[in-house]
Amino acid sequence: MRPPTPSTRRPSATWRTSRSSWWSASGSSPDGERLVRVRGSGDRAVVVAATTSDRAHLELLKLQDAAGQRAEEVLTVLPYMGYARQDEAFTAGEPVSARAVARAVSTGTDRVLTVNPHEPTVCEFFDVPCRAVDAAARLAEPLGELSDPLFVSPDAGAAGLAETLRDAYGAGEADHFEKRRLSDTSVEITPGDAATAGRDVVLVDDIVATGASMRTAVEQLSDPGRVVVACVHPLLSDGARTRLADAGVDAVYGTDT
Repeated sequence: MRPPTPSTRRPSATWRTSRSSWWSASGSSPDGERLVRVRGSGDRAVVVAATTSDRAHLELLKLQDAAGQRAEEVLTVLPYMGYARQDEAFTAGEPVSARAVARAVSTGTDRVLTVNPHEPTVCEFFDVPCRAVDAAARLAEPLGELSDPLFVSPDAGAAGLAETLRDAYGAGEADHFEKRRLSDTSVEITPGDAATAGRDVVLVDDIVATGASMRTAVEQLSDPGRVVVACVHPLLSDGARTRLADAGVDAVYGTDT
């Protein structure tokens, strides 16, 4: 069957050669199969894909294959790595999804670069060199003037992000709460030691998905000033915006991964 004529819409993945940048073209056949096509060639191709969906993962694999035919080296950049939170089998019979994805991505690239994966150890799942970079410091830019700021992470795992953001902002104190997850949308949080009364509080995490953890964290604050949420990956799914607003969050800042 003749493949569909690609459209000119911006796809979920792009590629860049060492000399110029190109959008890939994409289209769909009547049975739903998708085609990607790249234009141009170069010594090195940089494929950029935020894998926020299963379709985005598949489009990435096809784009890697196409780029690899036109460049001697392929670097894959994953601003957001989907399935990175599934870095172990939580129930018998489940896959280690992060590992499965990493192995698939490795087949079409020479190197991988990703931004703040939920667990840095996921880089070890790739069969090619993988480097994780930290974008937390960039979240200091939109914060503006804060009064006696306190940078707090909802759990110990994100404590380093709170410290990085505090250092980038250049003032304030960093602390973290202790979190125990009860379900996908329910957590139990124990406050840290720092006082929050009258202080502007910045709640910091790598990912905000449903906002359940952040909502519970806000409930633990005692008479704070402004409450701001800062995260690298603002998924904001399943009513997260409303959930955070109802909890008393004044603003949410994130990168565009």
